[in-house]
Amino acid sequence: PPAGVPAQTLGRSHAGFSSTFTGERRPKADRIFEALGATDELSSAIGLVNESVQCMLQDVGSNIATPLSSAREAHLKRTSFSEKPVLELEQWIDSYSEQLPPLRAFILPSGGKSSAALHFSRAVCRRAERCGFTAFPLVSRLSDYLFVLARYTAMKEGKEEKIYVKPGP
Repeated sequence: PPAGVPAQTLGRSHAGFSSTFTGERRPKADRIFEALGATDELSSAIGLVNESVQCMLQDVGSNIATPLSSAREAHLKRTSFSEKPVLELEQWIDSYSEQLPPLRAFILPSGGKSSAALHFSRAVCRRAERCGFTAFPLVSRLSDYLFVLARYTAMKEGKEEKIYVKPGP
């Protein structure tokens, strides 16, 4: 939630409904809450790896919890964010990619425990993307970052990435 708003106030529910940051009541099955849940799940998975990315996701969650249908200017001001985190992810992706061998085959989520945790986070990130909030290029770039970071981690830890080989007939 935005600064100064306890997370518990966003999640209070009565009879299958929950409130957005703006106070709008919506059914728990609303796509906003699906996206918030996926973003929270992603943040939890990433907590194993990188806390700065969690801060970026908190901003995304705050923005999702502020539907334009009920947002006032003050809400929008508190929950907007710049493209700076996306540019930062792009720089991280480029930096790690430069140090990796080119990818010539499909790899399975592997490369040791740390790398596998990053691959898991990437899969959760893809779920957040599928929630339909395509206005968040950060989430799309984050899945790319997690993939590159998983490969980099495997390399640095001297763990082998498993290449997918299609079983024969």
